[in-house]
Amino acid sequence: MVTQDYDERVYAGVLGKIIGVYLGRPFEGWTNARIERELGEIDYYVHDRLGVRLIVTDDDIAGTFTFIRALEDYGCDADITPAQIGQTWLNYLIENRTILWWGGLGNSTEHTAYLRLKAGIEAPRSGSAALNGKVVAEQIGAQIFIDGWAMVCPGDPERAADFARRAGSVSHDGEAVHGARLLAAMEAQAFVEDDIDKLLDTGIAFVPADSVIRRMIDDIRGWHAGAGDDWRATFRHIQDRYGYDKYGGNCHIVPNHGLIALALLHGDGDFGKSLKIVNTAGWDTDCNSGNLGCLMGIRGGLAGIDADADWRGPIADICYLPSADSGGAISDAVGEAERIARMGRRLADAPAAAPKDGARFHFSHPGAVQGFQGEGCVVRNAEAPGGARALAIEFEALQDDAVWATTATFIDSLATAQYFDGRGYALAASPTLNPGQIVTARAMPAPGTQSALEAALCVRVFDGEDALATLRGPAERVEGSAWTHFSWRVPDTGGHPIAAVGLEITAAGHAGALLLDRLTWHGAPQVTLSSTSGKMWRRAWVRGVDQVWATPRESFRLIHNGGTGLLFYGTRDWRDYRVSADITPHLARRVGLVARAQGMRRYYALTLTSENKLMLVRELDGTTTLAEADCELDLYATHRFELTVAGDTISARLNDTIELSAKDAALSEGGIALLIEEGRAATQEVTVAPVEAA
Repeated sequence: MVTQDYDERVYAGVLGKIIGVYLGRPFEGWTNARIERELGEIDYYVHDRLGVRLIVTDDDIAGTFTFIRALEDYGCDADITPAQIGQTWLNYLIENRTILWWGGLGNSTEHTAYLRLKAGIEAPRSGSAALNGKVVAEQIGAQIFIDGWAMVCPGDPERAADFARRAGSVSHDGEAVHGARLLAAMEAQAFVEDDIDKLLDTGIAFVPADSVIRRMIDDIRGWHAGAGDDWRATFRHIQDRYGYDKYGGNCHIVPNHGLIALALLHGDGDFGKSLKIVNTAGWDTDCNSGNLGCLMGIRGGLAGIDADADWRGPIADICYLPSADSGGAISDAVGEAERIARMGRRLADAPAAAPKDGARFHFSHPGAVQGFQGEGCVVRNAEAPGGARALAIEFEALQDDAVWATTATFIDSLATAQYFDGRGYALAASPTLNPGQIVTARAMPAPGTQSALEAALCVRVFDGEDALATLRGPAERVEGSAWTHFSWRVPDTGGHPIAAVGLEITAAGHAGALLLDRLTWHGAPQVTLSSTSGKMWRRAWVRGVDQVWATPRESFRLIHNGGTGLLFYGTRDWRDYRVSADITPHLARRVGLVARAQGMRRYYALTLTSENKLMLVRELDGTTTLAEADCELDLYATHRFELTVAGDTISARLNDTIELSAKDAALSEGGIALLIEEGRAATQEVTVAPVEAA
């Protein structure tokens, strides 16, 4: 049931998830007693009091918005299977690096399930209590990753609960899956129902009457009726009967699910009050707060989030989703909401029109800034003439100085990257914008701005010292009430990654504002990637191999101890291009070059094997050989690989002599990767270019 406000409600749900996680993350795992003693009631962000960042990498966010991609990867099939969702785990997870808490077999439920999947045990057996034991199977993860599956089912709690069962069973079983089904049903129903008791009734209809989850919800509703406004009285009952001491493992579903019900009932339908209760109560605060924030965001929409505090301003829509989809890590709430809403509309056979011709940054939702931040100016969402929404860039009088409004396309500094390296979830990312791509935008002066402005598209690029330098496109005069159009092909950066893109504004004699209607880019990159000075160029490659070295003679030395490893670069929106690289195998079962990479198990590759075969293959739910030829794998010799993807034509060359080609339309987009199977290989230089320019 795709309602008129569906897209905005999904955006509010995504925002609620992100806000909830960021709010609860700094004191995750604390008890209620410690929280009240050291922090008091949690009525706003407390990261600064604990000396940590607000916007962080986190499994709750990355897992939620990555695992739902199984649905689009399998054609939005309403009958998607647990086994297919399990394949999605294997595709997007990089072992010991992305998304999960890699706590080990029997300690981390998700890591345990991953090891089962990797060993060839398909879901749902991978997450079953029969295989992993009841305690491991009933931890919280099935619930924390479930929000996306609910948001593709507006007003359809039955389908949402069914999706939750399939997705949750990849890693969990028993009460954990019951909790996921209950929550997913409530979130789906929240698109069309705001009564808390009716939402709970909807949820419990999808769990067994004799389950612990059902019995606990009934108890909490009774305690709430007798406690009045005293949420702490209800909490004490939960703690006494369903507390952490009653259940094994690190983070059991039952106590934490109880706190979501507690906050729902005592929160009186108020977004801020509900988050205050669930966070002050303690235990797995980021998980509980994230799930509750999503539910409350869907239920109350943007108005509910904005009612009592500025929850949105400090986060500016920003979220990080590090995975084997190398270009997907630097993201924002609008982009993730659009992805989910497209899937929901497709499931419902409802038309979907991309805002502003599919622009990456379009600011169409009230309050959305999509990561844009001002330097010398203030940015905010505003209504433009004609009623559409835009980004208002507001500034004081400008004389010789300029102001900038930019949004991240990559990690913003070496310090940021190193911060996350040491805190459990690394920020593995590839730049979303590259040299050779064409950036376009349109803008106009805001009403009341009395003089013409000059503006130019710009990018911030890391230099050889890992500091940021600014490159500018041609300046355009922006005046009057008509939109001014900008277009700029990003120049060569010498292999250094682009950290941000936006507008530079000059030549205004007094205060004013510019309205940015949209900003986007298109086309294949024209970029050569090799060793440069500084460290950020290596950070631009997402490491799906055991080790990557840079030496004076080798830009990339890849070492992988078992199975297939990939070193990724690029983004999912690359379509037709040519990639070439030199590869020198030192010891390997297989080396190769990859195009249209969409993760660890979705790509095209040209590989040279220890069986002396040159093979053009498609990796997608298994390996399919598209073409092959005899060719010796000569160790310590440098081979020149070239792979071209254009429409459904995949063509390849080795050393400018052996050619292979095939027709295949299974994968239409994706970045590049260097491939190594069990051994060591070196590469000095990789080049990507448009097909017509290569």
